[in-house]
Amino acid sequence: MRAFIQRSLSAHVSVDDQIVGQISHGLVVLLGIGREDTLEKGKKLIDKLLKYRIFDDENGKMGWNVAQANGGILLISQFTLYANTHKGLRPDFAPAMPPAEAEALYDALLSYLHSQYQHVAAGIFAADMQVHLINDGPVSFMLEV
Repeated sequence: MRAFIQRSLSAHVSVDDQIVGQISHGLVVLLGIGREDTLEKGKKLIDKLLKYRIFDDENGKMGWNVAQANGGILLISQFTLYANTHKGLRPDFAPAMPPAEAEALYDALLSYLHSQYQHVAAGIFAADMQVHLINDGPVSFMLEV
């Protein structure tokens, strides 16, 4: 499982020109689910995400996690994080979990995230989404489990 996380000052995701999820400041999380991923792996990733210290503390160092920074989390499914780009000029998405299985796991992980943290918004699985964000820093990391 892969999560590309970006610290943001504000962010929202739209589908058909309608905002379906937004946060003021916090983390935009693009979540990729691979064929071998499980709910247990996903919970480990969510737990790490919630504890990951990438927000400035009172000393201007990356010492605070999203809760300490009173930020939100915008979770967006992103199967392209599992694209195999080693050969050719077209990405191969075979390493990504098939859509029906991935949607069920994504929904379970979103529910788990909601149970662990209250400031959560999300996109719509498999929708054509437009993500708008002001990247803070920019600060971006890839988390994997």
